[in-house]
Amino acid sequence: MLTAVEIETGPAPSLAVIWLHGLGADGHDFEPIVPELKLGFAVRFVFPHAPVRPVTINGGMAMRAWYDILGFDRKAREDDAGIRASATAVTALIDRELERGLHADRVVLAGFSQGGAIALHTALREPRALGGVIALSTYLSLAGTLAVERSAANERLPIFMAHGTSDNVLPLALGESSRRTLEAQGYAVEWHAYPMAHSVCREEVSAIGSWLTSLPRIRS
Repeated sequence: MLTAVEIETGPAPSLAVIWLHGLGADGHDFEPIVPELKLGFAVRFVFPHAPVRPVTINGGMAMRAWYDILGFDRKAREDDAGIRASATAVTALIDRELERGLHADRVVLAGFSQGGAIALHTALREPRALGGVIALSTYLSLAGTLAVERSAANERLPIFMAHGTSDNVLPLALGESSRRTLEAQGYAVEWHAYPMAHSVCREEVSAIGSWLTSLPRIRS
């Protein structure tokens, strides 16, 4: 089981958000976002720490990473084994929320950059219908396998995607192409673009809070 930072905003949380950090960060990275979301209901936020592993594009330096990145060219071979291993680890966190008494549709996956790629990959293949997925400044990993691996249970999964128009790490075009791929396969994506680099902005956080509040299972 991945170790994680956990924050509960009130007793008996009605929603769990499993939020994955980006390359080289850790589970503390998005802790400050919790009060800024201004949610009017109790939520359990789970911020797991990625395993420490060598990252090829950083000269093999070991750091927290959800998978290896083998090249700067986005057409380079992807770390299939690493992506799937992290997806399995995140699935174990979903299992734990169910053991705590939540239904799967009260669990949301979220992530930034690498973490967003794992959140998307896991949610779209998860056999239980989840509450939604938040994918920030990221892209669709292993996109070529989605058509055959996608889960029917999550065909109507609420998807929130956001990207910076000045992102020089993962260009806006990469996020846009991922969105188009999802839409071409029938997914409904709420898309936002903000005048920022590879980061998160106040307007984006406000939009995430509104989106979480609007989820069908929260309104019911």
